[in-house]
Amino acid sequence: MSGKTLIGKILAAHLVEGELVVGQEIKIRIDQTLCQDATGTMAFLELEAMGVERVRTELSVAYIDHNTCQFGPENPNDHLYLQSVAAAKGVYFSRPGNGICHQVHLERFDIPGKTLLGSDSHTPTGGGIGMVAIGAGGLDVALAMAGVPFSLRVPKVIGIKLTGKLRPWVAAKDVILHLLSMLSTKGNVGTAVEYFGPGVASLSVPERATITNMGTELGVTTSVFPSDAKTRAFLRAQGREHAWRALAADAHAVYDRVLEIDLGGVEPMAACPSSPDNVRRLAELGGIKVDQVIIGSCTNSSFKDLMMVAQVLKGRHVHPEVSLAIAPGSRQVLDMLARNGALADLIAAGARILESACGPCIGQGISPANDAVSVRTFNRNFAGRTGTKGDRCYLTSPETAVMAALTGRLTDPREGGLAYPVWRQPRHFLIDDSMVIPPPPPGTATPIVRKDTIGAPPACSPYPVTVDGDVLLKVGDKITTDHIMPAGEFLKYRSNIPAYAKAVFHPLNQEGQPTFAARAADVRDRGRQGVVVAGESYGQGSSREHAAICPMYLGVRLILALSIERIHAANLVNFGILPLIFQNRADYERLVQGAHVTIADVPGQLRSGAAVTLAAVLPDGTLFHFSCRHALTAEEVALVLAGGRLNVTGR
Repeated sequence: MSGKTLIGKILAAHLVEGELVVGQEIKIRIDQTLCQDATGTMAFLELEAMGVERVRTELSVAYIDHNTCQFGPENPNDHLYLQSVAAAKGVYFSRPGNGICHQVHLERFDIPGKTLLGSDSHTPTGGGIGMVAIGAGGLDVALAMAGVPFSLRVPKVIGIKLTGKLRPWVAAKDVILHLLSMLSTKGNVGTAVEYFGPGVASLSVPERATITNMGTELGVTTSVFPSDAKTRAFLRAQGREHAWRALAADAHAVYDRVLEIDLGGVEPMAACPSSPDNVRRLAELGGIKVDQVIIGSCTNSSFKDLMMVAQVLKGRHVHPEVSLAIAPGSRQVLDMLARNGALADLIAAGARILESACGPCIGQGISPANDAVSVRTFNRNFAGRTGTKGDRCYLTSPETAVMAALTGRLTDPREGGLAYPVWRQPRHFLIDDSMVIPPPPPGTATPIVRKDTIGAPPACSPYPVTVDGDVLLKVGDKITTDHIMPAGEFLKYRSNIPAYAKAVFHPLNQEGQPTFAARAADVRDRGRQGVVVAGESYGQGSSREHAAICPMYLGVRLILALSIERIHAANLVNFGILPLIFQNRADYERLVQGAHVTIADVPGQLRSGAAVTLAAVLPDGTLFHFSCRHALTAEEVALVLAGGRLNVTGR
């Protein structure tokens, strides 16, 4: 006898179009959406461009959690726009300081069995409470807010059977790092992860959310835990027990693949520089000297995490050669720490208390010194993401991080000789939603504040019948959206595409050479298309649709890669850029920067099948022909040919 997976059940309950057959495109109803300020400004500009008067979801929330440093007027201008447009469109608004979107949404809004689409790649955090929560580009989220069903391909479901129980000083973060060591960050497009088995019951909701949050680094569509007694207790403590319902896969659910993890056998792990899947056991690292420790981010900033840290630090002091910073994930967490005395323990130990926001996780301050080792409880350690070129960033659990802060060494926390703090979930979390502003009733006149630093989504011309393009850049594997559109000092320009586009591929620019932006603009102004050639897993990481919008603005219309990650591929289509996959690696190896690429009869080739024939002339004059394939549906082909979704949906 076979049964259904939990993911299959939730998708079936929200199915609008298509059949639940692996690989087939379906459309599902979206119950909730979330945006944050780094992606939300453009998403709401796109919603306005569609002429939508009011959102049509059960709940939509706009969060301010990324650009909170406010150097100059750009970020506060965005915040004023977001607060006013949220009110005008029927969206809840979480003010700056209220917390990181995923932590706040878990506490106050996530509901088992619902669907959530967020313009942030770590939206699958909601899977820790039993949701199908999916990250997407801002335009897809804007469409969901407009009531348009979300399109996706039915994923394969990898079942992760959990047995046993975590030992002291071993954390949920070690579980997902262990899984990353097994599955890596690439090759998992078109799959989802579902946890089941007797070990699930030993994990609290915050621990489950840590695992589903960082499941994003696997490159999967979503990760989901069942909704059980632990889920009910968490919702009860949040004053939301009415939202609970039991949800689980059938006893004989059929998974496409099953992996088993004995929680009792998991060891403390670290993701070493500079990829989340460069995972090693702490015991193998030999006690690396540590200069900086930061505990926080949407992965590890819950009340559970920070209470453990506070108890370890109580009566102790941070190593004199270590800088320790702590960022509570939400105002609720910070307030509870303040009221029970734990915040005082953190301060007395020498910790720097940061705002309840993303902050250093996205390169917004607290960068390490040159050649310094930074230990962080975050989800990404891509090269340069800390804001320091050549950084040495390790990702660990809060347990490992706090021991590193005390000892000045990156070691197995079990070797510290300290008793492991006992955790008991409070019967009642502090509930204060005063910094979440609900929208006024429908029909209320609400002016939208739009300062002059906020632009409109750029227009894209219909796709040319014949591609006449130049290879502007050739890159290798695992090029992230941080490489394409860096955050850090450039983040404040997210609502000003002409300004932000100057930073496209900034980390890959060569000193003394024309920037990618300058070269692309030159090719564009000569009436040709820009082409980027890439290896495996192109576009992994953040969901930032600017990694498609800004290249499109510069005239890039073709991406040739060995593989492209799901969210980025969708963003490329949404903004009129054609993503093609090499049929043969030898063709990727042969193409170089400066080559000239042509495609004849693009509409005819895309409509006639998956194969596309291209011609290339190398800088030495050599001509060769090669084939690529596309994985576009008929609807996606139409979108690319039209020059993107906004040209079809309206402006």
